[in-house]
Parts: sequence; structure tokens; C-alpha cells
Amino acid sequence: MDQVVEAKQTGWRGSAELWLDAAYDALVTGGIEAVRVKTLAGSLGLSRTSFYHHFDSREALLAALIDRWERKNTGNLIARTEGFAATITEAVFNLFDCWIDPALFDARLDFAIRNWALADPALKPVIDTADRSRIRAITAMFARFDYAPAQAETRAMTLYYTQVGYISMRIEETLETRATRMPAYIETFTGRACGEADIARFRARHAL
Repeated sequence: MDQVVEAKQTGWRGSAELWLDAAYDALVTGGIEAVRVKTLAGSLGLSRTSFYHHFDSREALLAALIDRWERKNTGNLIARTEGFAATITEAVFNLFDCWIDPALFDARLDFAIRNWALADPALKPVIDTADRSRIRAITAMFARFDYAPAQAETRAMTLYYTQVGYISMRIEETLETRATRMPAYIETFTGRACGEADIARFRARHAL
């Protein structure tokens, strides 16, 4: 609100990040049709001319949204699969941080991007590439713990598609409910029971 008041009083044009944040809010709440320069300008109290100070076109803004999604969701997911872990169960708990912490993985944005692709066929190859990259990273995580190639890939796909199902179906659970189920999920995905220390560390870092 203070930024909007400042804009009206000083002619401030905002920032690229401010416009991108507004576009993000519009996308996750109203879908791709809500991401319009005029609408965003109105919500920010800025002029459409101000938008073009930061972006050449609406298409450039949309490209920036896709880049944010790729860097945050795909980038963080891959990073979690590559983190230190002494066991495969600990490694999967590291990955499960993404499902708990929206700062690591934004499920609302993932849902919105997938919905956007339903109306924009050109976006589907981008999503397919991201999905392949994510599955490849999870497969490599399993392979590090001596799963055979076919087993590693199948378990990675099972794990990943389960989470995509959670996102696509917009399943709502409390954090406690989700965390309570995770050891059983991990045993299902890995074939190995979680150690109590792994469970305790996961709960401690999420204050559960």
C-alpha cells in the first residue's frame, strides 16, 4: 500500500520485481487471463506506461513468470535431491522439504503454470522439460544408493507423480497430517523403513 501511495505522489514507476509479484498474484488467483497489463497497473496504482519501463511486452512478463517457476520449483527440487544424506530415507526426507516449505517449492505456482499450459500448447514442452529434469534428478538420487537403473527410475516416477497428483487435485492437509504420513510414504517409495533419527530431524527443522 505504501508503494502505491508513493507512486501516486511521486510518479514512481515501480520495479520489475513489483510488476512480477503482481503478475504472480494474478496468475495463482485468477489464471493466465488475469495477467493483463491494464489490470496489473490498476492493482498497483501505476500507469501502463510504467510497465513498459521494465518489460517490453506482456509476453516478456509472462516469460519472467515462467523463469521464476523454473528457478524456484525445478531448481530447488533438484538441489534437494543433491543434498547430503547418509541413507535413501534421509535423502527423500530432504526432498520432502519441498512439499512442506513453500519457500522451496511453490505448489500454487506449479498448479497455475500447468493450468496455463492447457490454454497455451506452446507451454507444454516447457513443462515436459521441467518434469523430465525433476524425475531425472530424483532417479539419480535413488541411483546414488545403489538402486538398479530401472528401479531408480520407477521409484522416482512414483514419488514425483504422487506429488503432482497432490498439486493437481489440490489436496489440503494440515502440516501435521502430512508429516505423520511421510514415513509410510517413504517406506512405500524406497522399500526401506525410516529411522527415528531421520523422522526427528525432519520434524525439528519444520518445527513440527
